[in-house]
Amino acid sequence: MMEDLIKKAWEVQTNIEKKFKRIGKGKYGRVFKMARNPEPDEYVRTAEISAIGIFIIGFIGFVIMLLATHFAPWLAKMLGI
Repeated sequence: MMEDLIKKAWEVQTNIEKKFKRIGKGKYGRVFKMARNPEPDEYVRTAEISAIGIFIIGFIGFVIMLLATHFAPWLAKMLGI
């Protein structure tokens, strides 16, 4: 029984080691080799574009919230709903 447990543990260990050896050689290997850290100006540009996108989405959500809480009841009252 103890021998079976040790044998199973060795098999698991071998499988894990095989998977880690293939990390740089598989279909993502070229991507990992080409990947690099962004330059400071690229990072700033990406952060600015992301911030603008977050602001736009937040503004749209705020307008929808205002329409739902203020305009919709007023419209329903005007239509007699």
